[in-house]
Amino acid sequence: MLSQQTRDIVKSTAPVLAEHGTAITSVFYRNLFNAHPELLNVFNHANQAQGRQQAALANAVYAAAVHIDNLENILPAVVQIAHKHVSLGIKPEQYPIVGEFLLKAIKEVLGDAATDDILKAWEEAYGVIADAFIGVEDSMYKEAREQENGWNFFKPFTVARKVQESDNITSFYLKPADGSNVPHYKPGQYISVRVLIPGEKYTMIRQYSLSQAPKADEFRISVKREADNDPNGVVSIYLHKQVDEGATIEVSAPAGEFLLDATKDTPVAFISGGVGITPMMSMFETVAATTPDRPTVFLHSARNEALAAFRDAVEKHAAAMSNVKTKTFYSGGPDGVITGEVLKAYVDITGDAYVCGPVPFMEAMIRELRALGMKEEQIHYEFFGPALQLDNN
Repeated sequence: MLSQQTRDIVKSTAPVLAEHGTAITSVFYRNLFNAHPELLNVFNHANQAQGRQQAALANAVYAAAVHIDNLENILPAVVQIAHKHVSLGIKPEQYPIVGEFLLKAIKEVLGDAATDDILKAWEEAYGVIADAFIGVEDSMYKEAREQENGWNFFKPFTVARKVQESDNITSFYLKPADGSNVPHYKPGQYISVRVLIPGEKYTMIRQYSLSQAPKADEFRISVKREADNDPNGVVSIYLHKQVDEGATIEVSAPAGEFLLDATKDTPVAFISGGVGITPMMSMFETVAATTPDRPTVFLHSARNEALAAFRDAVEKHAAAMSNVKTKTFYSGGPDGVITGEVLKAYVDITGDAYVCGPVPFMEAMIRELRALGMKEEQIHYEFFGPALQLDNN
């Protein structure tokens, strides 16, 4: 347990972290990678270049400072980040390295203002928080390892099939290279894919939602090809252009907390934008197969018809259901975007809504659903990339 003095010091530094957090985390990452370049095999270089990872870490450190008296308040965030860590293969021995460089960065940015007492308090606090992550992740690794067909870290998979779903989304059907089956996963979960792209020094890891209901012998991911000049697009372009049927890539066990509650038969709405449709396909197919009488709405927004993936699959699943409404909106066409009026017409606010897509899309959808009277616990959402704050007030 942390002493009262330590907690008081950490809380008192929260405003300083709010002011200097991104500067501290930028120095932290620069120094960390200079000393431990092997960690570049784990971190997303594009998020680094764009400052997203630095901002996400600054938010996390600030949240820890504010809630140091009641760290259970940040447990949901810890669990969400721990899922990411497990899918990336983060190990307990990496935490002390991170702690050392975080403290050095605080000292470097704050200078004399970072007294020995402040640094000591943060060292203690970091130790407690790191132990929480290590404990949560250890149980996740254990569960992943001990489930049927489970494993830890990365395992070779073969690309069994490659299917174009739209002008910019292609599905990859992945089977274990050793001929085994895959573990059961929950609709909405994701896997990590690790590749070493020719000409690149470090491996790159990206997370992709599993885009079909659980099958015994395969995973399916559906990857949006980003623009050639987009730093986020390095892996997606490689997968689209160079990874063909028969190729081998490395895959982590399924992870993630954006989950369909498949035990319910109350109304459910799936609302997606762009490639955010991928986890919805797994959920929608599961509802069609297991609770086909469940009142269901499937709303999707794409820029135009050429970019709208899975239209045939949505129709096929809907045909197996007795109480379903589906509609695709084209933001560049006469239907326009999904508005509050549309949600009011389609969504039963007594049920649950699942939202996934670009951050501005999700902010708008969540805001409109709340305005209709849906409560926080009825609205489930997932966004891609580091855990940035959603501005949905």
